[in-house]
Amino acid sequence: MTDQAGPLVRGARGDTLGLRLALAFLAVALVAVALLAGLTAAFAATDVAALTSQQRTDLTGAIALAAGAAWDRNDSWATADLFPVLDLAARTGVDVQVRDRAGHAVASSPGFATATGTQSSAPVVVGGQRVGEAVARFTGSGLSAADQVLQSDLLRAIAGATGLAALLALTAGLVAARRITRPVARLMAVTRAMTAGDRTARAGPVHAPVELRELAAAFDQMADTLDQQDQIRRNMVADVAHELRTPIAVLQAGHEALLDGVTEPTPSELASLRDEVLRLARMVGDLQDLAAADAAALHLDRQACDLAGLADAAAGSLARRFEAAGITVDRRLTSAPVLADPRWLYQVITNLLTNALKFTPPGGRVTISTGQAGPDAVLDVTDTGPGIPADELPHVFDRFWRGRHAAQTSGSGIGLAAAAGLAQAHGGRLTAASQGGHGTQMTLTLPAA
Repeated sequence: MTDQAGPLVRGARGDTLGLRLALAFLAVALVAVALLAGLTAAFAATDVAALTSQQRTDLTGAIALAAGAAWDRNDSWATADLFPVLDLAARTGVDVQVRDRAGHAVASSPGFATATGTQSSAPVVVGGQRVGEAVARFTGSGLSAADQVLQSDLLRAIAGATGLAALLALTAGLVAARRITRPVARLMAVTRAMTAGDRTARAGPVHAPVELRELAAAFDQMADTLDQQDQIRRNMVADVAHELRTPIAVLQAGHEALLDGVTEPTPSELASLRDEVLRLARMVGDLQDLAAADAAALHLDRQACDLAGLADAAAGSLARRFEAAGITVDRRLTSAPVLADPRWLYQVITNLLTNALKFTPPGGRVTISTGQAGPDAVLDVTDTGPGIPADELPHVFDRFWRGRHAAQTSGSGIGLAAAAGLAQAHGGRLTAASQGGHGTQMTLTLPAA
């Protein structure tokens, strides 16, 4: 019951991911829209209030100007005709009172005494002298009503825009969430399938933003790499078992024959058994070299060294073996400074020279050269052996792989694999070029110091 509940819970959580993401988008959009709406309403209210205040001041000033014109025609408030002033105020929805210089009321609108709106006043000036004052009270009609209507219309427009923005945000959030969560859910399903043991599960091409497409591609690449590494491990175990089986079988058969008295412990018989022991020792040594090469990739003691000097030392250490095999070694060494671990780099060069020694017939020639090619330091080892067939060339750096020409030579197929691993650990690469019957060229390329 527990085993079944786990996937169901994980599936339910995966199904709600899109909804939660959409709600998150909606929440962010609502907060942004609410903030924008609030700021817009506040600024709009401020601007409308300022505009209304200015209009009230202007209207009061116009009423004072009209009252001043009425006073100027008669030079007295007693005979001034203020009906046009009161009519102007009535038409604009304002209650007004005109006062003389002493502050006594000269004329008033009928509702001025009971009006409770905003009040504004302006001096009545004639000929540069203050002769009175105009006081205006703005009630719920006229300019004040227009102010309220304008603010109400603005708030309704902002509320409508907010609702529309929220609806659009929800729609866009659902679409975006679905577009994002669909490939994520697919990756989750593939991950669970691989966890359950399905090594063939892949996300494949997904229709999603570029980042998720890259994530799906990287996931599939990782799965392919894991499969390759798993296959390499399986092949390595099988190859090691195969390589060890023959010498062990020969040793077992030889010892049983000696113990049963079938054969005599003659020098030739003991030498044969010793050869098998040496063969086993070489295999174990190669495996140790491979393990050491893998460890060296993590623990390199880099220092400035010259590729030419290391190549000359490696060729010198193998000079007698080349002479005994009747093979000429040409050294064409030009200074090529690199930043590397000289101990492991020396091992790489030795492996390349030893490999060339194995496959070059007597009377042949091996050429080792060093130099710089642009930003790289390059070492070439070229032999005049039978070469590598085109179908085998891609496999020369595989572990435990041995080609057709290697069937007659000793070795376990580990040396070049270890050399390639060490080259990669130094930030370089080891490549092979060959044509059947025309020898082989191994090229080590490293970043120049």
